[in-house]
Amino acid sequence: MSVEPPDLHGDGLGIVYFGNDWNAENRTSSHHIARRLAGRTTLLYVDSPGMRAPTTSGRDLKRLWRKLGQTFQRARHVDPGLWHCTVPQLPWRRLPGVATLNRWFGAWAVRRAMRAAGIRRAILWFVVPHPAFMIDAVAHELSVYYCIDDYAAHPGVDVQLIQSCDTKLTREADRVFVAPPALVAAKQALNPTTTFSPHGVDVAMFGGAQDERTVVPAVAAGLPKPVIGYFGLLAAWTDTELIEWLALQRPQWTFLLVGHAKVDVDALARLPNVVMAGAQPYETLPGWAKAFDVAIIPYRQNQQVRNANPLKLREYLATGKPVVSVPTPEIDRFADVVRLAPDREGFLLAIEAALRDDSTAARDARMASVRDMSWDHRVDETLANVGQALRERAVRHA
Repeated sequence: MSVEPPDLHGDGLGIVYFGNDWNAENRTSSHHIARRLAGRTTLLYVDSPGMRAPTTSGRDLKRLWRKLGQTFQRARHVDPGLWHCTVPQLPWRRLPGVATLNRWFGAWAVRRAMRAAGIRRAILWFVVPHPAFMIDAVAHELSVYYCIDDYAAHPGVDVQLIQSCDTKLTREADRVFVAPPALVAAKQALNPTTTFSPHGVDVAMFGGAQDERTVVPAVAAGLPKPVIGYFGLLAAWTDTELIEWLALQRPQWTFLLVGHAKVDVDALARLPNVVMAGAQPYETLPGWAKAFDVAIIPYRQNQQVRNANPLKLREYLATGKPVVSVPTPEIDRFADVVRLAPDREGFLLAIEAALRDDSTAARDARMASVRDMSWDHRVDETLANVGQALRERAVRHA
C-alpha cells in the first residue's frame, strides 16, 4: 500500500537543499527535484562548492569571480517557496587551515540563509556529496542523501575527498536514495534505508516534440535529412571521436549537437555535416528534438558512464524519437525501446536500422515506456519515504 506524501508546510519546517550550481548551463535532476519540492514546502537551494579546483580557463575564472561576488549576498527569494544562496568555498582544500575556514564560513552562511527563508526546523537534503560536513554543522530534524551520480568517477575531482564525503553521507543520512542502479547494492550494505530512485522526466514538455505547434529553431529548420541529434553537455564522458567517425562515414547525414562544449570539439566543428548549436534554454529542447530523426547517446565506456543514470535517456524517449545508445546497466533496462550498440560499427548500423525501420507503433512504445516516470511522481514517492522517516523519528522522541 502506498504512503501519502507528508504535509511539510508550517511550523518552520523546510528543506535545506545542497545541489549543483543553480546557474549551470544544463538542467540536472538536482534542479528538477528542487523545483518540485519547493511546491511542497519552503526550500533553500544552496549552491555547493565545485568538486574540482578551478583551472585558468576564462570560463572557470569567470565562474569563480561570480561566486566570490555572491559570497556575502543574502539569500534570494526566487519563486514562491524557493530560496537560493551561494556558499563559495576556497578551492585550495589541501592548504593548512582552508578546510576549517570553509566549514566555519559555510555553516554560518547556511544558518543565516535559513533565517531569511524562515526555516527553523530543517530537513538537510544532499544531492552532491562534497558539502557532507554540513550534516554535523547544521541542526536538523532529518537528513537525506539523494545520490544521482558516481561523482568520484568524474574527471578532475579530488577522488579521495569525494569518496570520503559520499561514504559519510551514505552511512549517516536518515534516508538514502540512489539513481544509478549500479550503486544501489554497495550503498545498501552501508545503509539499509537505501532505496533505488531513478531519474524522472518532464513527460508533457518533451512530448511537445510530437506537437505540430512546437516550433523548430531556425538553426535546425531545413537541415539536410536525416538529422542525427544530441542534446546535453559535450563533456569528458562524451565520445566525440565516435561522433566524428560517424559523421565521416555518412557525409550525407547531418549531425546536430545541442549543448555547451566543455571539451575540445574543433575537429567536429570543422566537418561540413556537423552543426554545433551550443547551449540552448532547457525549455526549447523539444523544438530541437523535433528536428531529430534519431537521437544518440554516444558515451565513453568508463566507470562514470557505467554507474550513470543518464537523464537524457528518458527525455529522448519522451520525445518519441528513435534512440541509439551505448549499453550501460541503466540503459540496458530500456533495451526493448532503445537500440544498443557496443562499438563504432554497431552504432552506425543501429542508426541505419532506426532510420529504416521506425514506425508509429515504435514511437508510441518509446513514449509509453516513460509515461509513468514524471518528476512529480518521483518526488511524491521520495517524500512518502521521507514522511515515514519523520513519523518514526517523532515516535522515538515522544
